[in-house]
Amino acid sequence: MAILGAVIKGIIDLKDMLTPESNPVEEQEKVLKELLEKAKDTEFGVHYKFNQLLEATTPSKLFSASIPFFDYDKMHTEWWYKLHKGIENVTWPGKPDYYALSSGTTGNTSKRIPVTDDMISAIKSTGIDQVSALANFDLPAEFFEKGILMLGSSTDLTEKETHLEGEISGISASNIPFWFRDYYKPGEEIAQIEDWDERVQKISDNAKNWDIGAISGIPSWIELMLEKVIADHNLTTIHEIWPNLQVYTSGGVAFGPYEKSFMALMGKPITVIDTYLASEGFVAFQARPETDAMKLATNNGIYFEFVPFRPEYINQDGSLTDDAPTVTLAEVEKDQDYALIISTVSGTWRYLIGDTIEFTDIERAEIKITGRTKFFLNTVGSQLSVNKLDAAVKHIEEVFNVKVPEYTLCAKRFEDDFYHSWYLGTESNLAAEEVALELDKHLKEANKNYKVARSKALKGVKVTLVAPSVFYEWNGANKKKGGQVKMERVMNEEKFKTWEEFVAKQ
Repeated sequence: MAILGAVIKGIIDLKDMLTPESNPVEEQEKVLKELLEKAKDTEFGVHYKFNQLLEATTPSKLFSASIPFFDYDKMHTEWWYKLHKGIENVTWPGKPDYYALSSGTTGNTSKRIPVTDDMISAIKSTGIDQVSALANFDLPAEFFEKGILMLGSSTDLTEKETHLEGEISGISASNIPFWFRDYYKPGEEIAQIEDWDERVQKISDNAKNWDIGAISGIPSWIELMLEKVIADHNLTTIHEIWPNLQVYTSGGVAFGPYEKSFMALMGKPITVIDTYLASEGFVAFQARPETDAMKLATNNGIYFEFVPFRPEYINQDGSLTDDAPTVTLAEVEKDQDYALIISTVSGTWRYLIGDTIEFTDIERAEIKITGRTKFFLNTVGSQLSVNKLDAAVKHIEEVFNVKVPEYTLCAKRFEDDFYHSWYLGTESNLAAEEVALELDKHLKEANKNYKVARSKALKGVKVTLVAPSVFYEWNGANKKKGGQVKMERVMNEEKFKTWEEFVAKQ
């Protein structure tokens, strides 16, 4: 019997029983008031009259009516640039100790997103809530004594002026609680290695010395790490070296496209738990095994608003129209895609985070990520969001019995006609023409807008098959390997031209 594991499991079970049932709507109302109260004397709070908002009967309505939408560029140009000049109390009291670097999935230049001490505390608090939710999963006591391998970006943060910079996964890992350090792998020394390939090699070298029970990270990079360990130790599956691996905590992207290739590396079934940690904060986590949806972190420093994701509210570049309506958590509906808007304890206000979500359970505030606002493929009226594209790729996997962990596409003009030009990452030998016909057929049957587009401006589908490694090398060449880096699913024609030139050189 694992004594320590039984004790930890007992504490988690007890906390779960003693924690009262949450009311997400009430929690969100409280969070908004706390944000406004704390930031009312900042430059932003004075400019937008937070004092008056706090006196309103319904602060949320006046809040959305008084403050415009912001994206990173607008927030930085109008407000955050002052932080880099040493000015305090700009959008949040004081100055941030950290900046999360993020090129996202659509940009080339790193964004520098403030991460305050309050945000660090909020991330830790949501992390504790996620650990507490493990009481809902059928995990044995022994699991709570095993190591947890977290593969994110380097924890060797860059010191710059009066703050530290790095990706949010590196910032979070560098602030892990003291009680967690004995469980944390690969350990501080390896985690600080900047070069991703070198860090993964060190993990592989030490793999046999660790008893890993859980793994956490972006699916594509975790897969590459697992493949490296399997190859270096001449294994068939990862369970031959880590027999007690029971949990994989995914994050940042939908796990569905990676499921088939990921599970092929396993020797037995494992529990997959989704999380949603963005550069701007810890947004949501899967709280129960009955669903793969995630519960919004409604009580930890983030206030959420939702814009119905409809073509009339979305500009071609993925930004929102000025008159796009927002709804609160109390007003959302199921079966509707929403662009996610957040205000946070890092001084982020009515900020378009770039992700789209849908609610699967409104009462529990449970969501699924459905895509990115900039990955909404609507050049010729096809109105395809990433979840629809993911479903199409999964259909291809099932029909042809193959693994396709990566893909990207573009509505590309060939002479005078538009085609959806797909690149699919697979090791299998397929006929591209057959795949194109099946993709087209499936999308026509599953999406009426696509079917209409195919009868008009969209002339067809073209498919190119490449090795999955090409996608990873592209990310390595354009950003860097590992961490929060994700593949862009939809590209504009200019970016797609660069992509095709890169592929031709491989």
